[in-house]
Amino acid sequence: MADFNLTCFGQSGNAYKAALALSFAHADWQPVFIDFMNGAHRAPEFMAKNEMARVPILEHGGKTYSESGVILDVIARETGKLGGETQDETDEIRRWIFWDNYGFTSTVAPLRFMANFVPEEKRSAEVMGFLQGRLRPCLKVLDKRLGEHGFVACGRPTIADCSIAGYMFYGDELPFDLGEFHHITEWMNRLRAMDGFKPPYEMMPLKA
Repeated sequence: MADFNLTCFGQSGNAYKAALALSFAHADWQPVFIDFMNGAHRAPEFMAKNEMARVPILEHGGKTYSESGVILDVIARETGKLGGETQDETDEIRRWIFWDNYGFTSTVAPLRFMANFVPEEKRSAEVMGFLQGRLRPCLKVLDKRLGEHGFVACGRPTIADCSIAGYMFYGDELPFDLGEFHHITEWMNRLRAMDGFKPPYEMMPLKA
């Protein structure tokens, strides 16, 4: 059994955050597929591990962790990689992870879901328009930050980059254009060039 076991499925950007961090940290890890699309996250055996019925979960050292921000923090702590070297750096990393969870991912994830996994006749143009409007200021903030620092939190790759990148490598599934956000595009290229990078559908399973 691997040192880290990540319950995940290919479509999950939140799981990809953790998978990317584990891979960048060169951790001994393996993906554990969950058939989320058919409701396996609500099965009693899964909810016994995470009563929130959410993916991902990480099992390591006899403990089970849930919520991507916590999982990323555990990965940095346990591997000694991708974290802060000082308390100020750790605080800055967490600041950007919180920004991602409550601003960026909370906009990108439902927008992508509606554009790709909701039947066209059931999509709400009003909701998608609202999310598009909410996303643009986030992209501006991120692009400005990356133009100044190269990476999100510390001028080097950290779990903050993994968090924000969680939904950014799904290609044509993203219903927005990065054309004017050159610093974001350059940052994504830097991440692609890192040892351990793979896109989500190559890193996480789509079936058992």
